[in-house]
Parts: sequence; C-alpha cells; structure tokens
Amino acid sequence: MAGSQTPIVGVLALQGDFREHIAVLQSLGADARAIRRPEELALVGGLVIPGGESSVMDKLSRMFGLADPLKDAIRAGLPVYGTCAGLIMLADRVLDAIAGQQSLGGFDISVRRNAFGSQRDSFETDLSIPVLGDPPVNAVFIRAPVVERVGESVVALATLEDGRVVAVEQGNLLGTSFHPEMTGDTRFHEYFLDRVRGVR
Repeated sequence: MAGSQTPIVGVLALQGDFREHIAVLQSLGADARAIRRPEELALVGGLVIPGGESSVMDKLSRMFGLADPLKDAIRAGLPVYGTCAGLIMLADRVLDAIAGQQSLGGFDISVRRNAFGSQRDSFETDLSIPVLGDPPVNAVFIRAPVVERVGESVVALATLEDGRVVAVEQGNLLGTSFHPEMTGDTRFHEYFLDRVRGVR
C-alpha cells in the first residue's frame, strides 16, 4: 500500500502474460498476486493489466464480476499499469473495437487495436523515455495498439520516430503499447512501483 516498503500489487490474471509480470514485480521486492476475483482486488495497492487479447479480457472480467469493481478502483485512484491489451482496457475510446467490446476506461485516450498488423509484424525498437533516463528502452511490440489521441491531462512518455504515441500516463494510470516484462529492463515496473508506494 502507499508508503509500504513491500507494496502489494495485483496482476489481472484472467488471460495473457500475467505470470511474466508477477515474476518481474516479485524480483523487485513487491508482493505480487494474481487477481481473478473482486475480493482479491480489494487487497492490493496497485494493479497491472497485462498483454493478451483485450476482447477476451473484457468478456472474462464481466463474467467473473470484476469489470465494475475494476472501474470503481480506477475512479478511486488505484495505481494501474496497462501493457498492450491492458492499455486498450484502460482507454476511454477504442477506435476499432469488435462488436460489443467494452473497456474499463479512465485514460482520456483513443487507441487503435493491432495498429501494427498481425503477430508476424511484431518488432523491436529503442525508445527514448526521459522519465526513465538513459539508456533508451528496448521496446517489444506484439500485435500492439497505438494511441491516436491524447486528452489534455494525458502525458505522452514515449513516441515512435513517426510521432505515434506508445507510452502515456494520466493521474493514477500508466500505459505502454509494448511489453517491458519481456526484455529484462525493469525500469517501467520500478516507475510503477514508485507510484504504488506514493513516491511519484
């Protein structure tokens, strides 16, 4: 919780690469827990929503009774970090959502799913991210979304060379189009844990 030296951080574990996030958070000293039920969500001081398939996460979150508690927690100021599909889940507007797909919202952004094409169009690139310092972050994009519009209160943390926004923050929310849990660079998770501790 805020101010704790051992922050309790949940990772939404309905679908996707939640195990990788749990491993990174545990390596950084956090008490990282898989979250599948509302009562588990109530115990954490921060939450990571991992990559995966956003439409499946949406359906499962509603099926497990988590969607409304997640929305309430976001509105109440719970620090939440969404990567790839997790970023889509946090967006207020999903420009190419499938029929019936809903997001949790909270981020005043418009995102486009699979903006870079299919799985075989995955790529890596180095990104300059001033809040994380040097060296550049090696970012892995897998069927990644892109942020096409940011609201006035949203800060763009990273852009591609063509200007497309791929990392954002707003209040208690942090989001990346890419997968920092896959590269061994833990700076985004450290940055998020500082928020959970109330340092940032």
